[in-house]
Formats: sequence, structure tokens, C-alpha cells
Amino acid sequence: MARLSRERVLEAAVALADEAGLDGLSMRRLATELGVVPMALYKHVANKDELLDGIIDAVVSEIDLAPVEGDWKPAIRGRILAARQTLLRHPWAAGAIEARRAPTPAVLAYMDSIIGLFRAGGFGVDLVHHVIHALGSRVLGFSQELFDDSPADPDAQEKAAHAMAATYPWLAEMALRVAHDEKTVVGSGCDDQFEFEFALDLLLDGFERLRQAG
Repeated sequence: MARLSRERVLEAAVALADEAGLDGLSMRRLATELGVVPMALYKHVANKDELLDGIIDAVVSEIDLAPVEGDWKPAIRGRILAARQTLLRHPWAAGAIEARRAPTPAVLAYMDSIIGLFRAGGFGVDLVHHVIHALGSRVLGFSQELFDDSPADPDAQEKAAHAMAATYPWLAEMALRVAHDEKTVVGSGCDDQFEFEFALDLLLDGFERLRQAG
């Protein structure tokens, strides 16, 4: 059996979270997966919070931050969509990132790379500041929805939409007529690939107009 290390603990924790979600990730279950007693884990991660920070860093570190040549827009778009693909491989990661009070080192490195791409593309510091706020969580590849309307039971959701039609006709109309590609949803709600790219492209086009306006 390979010797226990921080890297091995985090690799196993990511795999367990991928399989069971964050609710299924516990120090006891992780220790069982690794074939050790729970106390052995604390030599490598001080507590559950440090474990969560570690697996967030492990996932975000999968995003390629290699320097990119050429126009800023495809560079930014490509990096953000690469981040999204990473989060699709790890469905728990978006919620974990949202829940942390402070960004982890890998998240900071990713954000630094995004800011660097904007600055190299001719954006001033003040405009980049506004841009990062406008992007919000989209900079990491997911949208923070107003509420979680993921359909646990599609039939029940359709019945609920019909029931509210008399009181909220426009909401009901949209709920009944709009479909999403559930295989491409990141996090909760309606954040499928089309919706994400639709909003991202609107923002990037707007940023370019502001850059040209100086």
C-alpha cells in the first residue's frame, strides 16, 4: 500500500466527493476508503475545513493556466469554459467554492491569471475591477442562481407550473416552455451550457465596447 501523504488524502477525498457529493465526504469515510484510522488523516489535514480547501485547490489546479497568445476575448472565453468543464467533472465543486469564506491559493492563482489576460488585452485597472464584479461566479465557470429550481421530479415541476399559471402567468409560461440540457448543468438551477455561454458572450461583448470607449 502506498504511504499516506497529503496528496494521496486529497486525491482520495476528491474521488469520494465525486462519487458521494460533499454530504457523503466525512473524515471517517475517507479514512475507510484509504484503509487507515481517522486519526491518521489529521497528520495531513488539520480538520474538515482544511480538507475542503485542499480539494477545492486540487480541482481548480486542473485548469490550464498556461500563457495564451492573441486577442483577449477568445483567451478569456476559453479559460472560463475550461474552468466550467473542470466543474462539470466535479459536480460538488461549485457549491464548495461558494461556501468558502476566503478563496484558496489555487482560486487566487486562477483569478490572477484572468486579470492578467484582461490587462494584457488593454483593459485598465479600474475597468478590470468592474469586469470581475460583473462576471461574478461566471469567472469560475458557473452562475449563481437566484434559487435552486433543479427538477427533482420533472412531472411534479410541470404540475406546479400549471397550478401557478393563474397567479403568475409569465413565470408559468416560461417554466412550461423552456427546456435545459441537464447533462451540462453546473451547480443548481438552470445553469446549462447554452445559458452560461449566452450570458458570458453578452458580457464579453459589452466589455469590449467599454475597452474601445476607453
